[in-house]
Amino acid sequence: MSIAIAPPCSPLRAAPVRAVAPPFVVHVGIVGPGKVGSALLAQLRLAAPRLLRDCRLELRLRAVSDSRHMWLDCDDEALNGRTHGAQTWRPAELDEFAAYVAGDGGGPAVLADCSASDFVADRYAGWLAAGIHVVTPNKRAASGPLERWRRIGAAAGASGARLHYEGTVGAGLPVVHTLRDLLDTGDELVSVEGMLSGTLAWLFHRFDGSLPFSALVREAHALGYTEPDPRDDLSGMDVARKLVILAREAGLPLSLEDVRIGGLVPDALVHGDREMFMDHLEALDAPMAALLAQARAAGGVLRHVARLHGRKASVGVEAVAPDHAFAHARLSDNVVRFTTRRYCDNALVVQGPGAGPDVTAAAVFADLLRVAGAMGVKRCAC
Repeated sequence: MSIAIAPPCSPLRAAPVRAVAPPFVVHVGIVGPGKVGSALLAQLRLAAPRLLRDCRLELRLRAVSDSRHMWLDCDDEALNGRTHGAQTWRPAELDEFAAYVAGDGGGPAVLADCSASDFVADRYAGWLAAGIHVVTPNKRAASGPLERWRRIGAAAGASGARLHYEGTVGAGLPVVHTLRDLLDTGDELVSVEGMLSGTLAWLFHRFDGSLPFSALVREAHALGYTEPDPRDDLSGMDVARKLVILAREAGLPLSLEDVRIGGLVPDALVHGDREMFMDHLEALDAPMAALLAQARAAGGVLRHVARLHGRKASVGVEAVAPDHAFAHARLSDNVVRFTTRRYCDNALVVQGPGAGPDVTAAAVFADLLRVAGAMGVKRCAC
């Protein structure tokens, strides 16, 4: 019996193993797990597998803080439910919180401030000076005291840390980014004209005299379109903050005190608690009915409009012509018209839904990705 012996085999060549680059890790901390913060947490969690697979980007959630508590080394489910089941919980101390997110400096750190707090905005300069990036829809920093805003800018310039705040104007609309691109490419801003409040856009879109204005405010409040205290919308202050942000983006040293604000709240209702104001909403009806009658007599419609021309800034209700772009805005749309040296005959218009936690959170998320992109992380394929 013979056994056939096969000739010696050539060495087996294994298929080349494609090296997988380690992910680029960004440490993330979120301040303010309210409606916007919770929406951001949900968006981060859903996008994580795609970002890791397609971009080799890992957004590592390190901590979350509200006004009283901070969760460190925490799991998403505990945070999103805002329970005390996270791994470490302690009273909130923002500088300690920021230091924890930054860790040992092994990777970039980004703080997403989803609050509406001046107290948090006061920390920006220190965080940026320490090299911690900040992304935010909080209007308090960019529209607050001019000296503080200059300190924030100086801190970012000295450290190289980035501050992005697209969500402060128009929620998820590319308003700030569009203006920044115009200016960075050498254009010059002539004027801004805008409907910058989704709440007020909805109210004036519906206000045709068939219902008292107070009834529409109550409806908007019940639907969640207004702030918990509708005076925050009706006063015009929120819109004024947005106008100041755009002015400062264009290099104008404007402050809230420089904006002429025509509020809708009668003097007798400016102070006092929210319940008192809601009980006396009918005090708005006669003045608003008179404004509507005047607009109709002039052949126009009522809209809440913000204007900036040079250093002249105003916010208030006015009649616009039926063929004006603002007359045809849909429901809660924000509309911003930039007139510039290039766009002088036909203004550049940014328009779309300008309110809501999901679109605002998406603007913060996009800013976070801009920070990562500035560090060389590739954009993900759609």
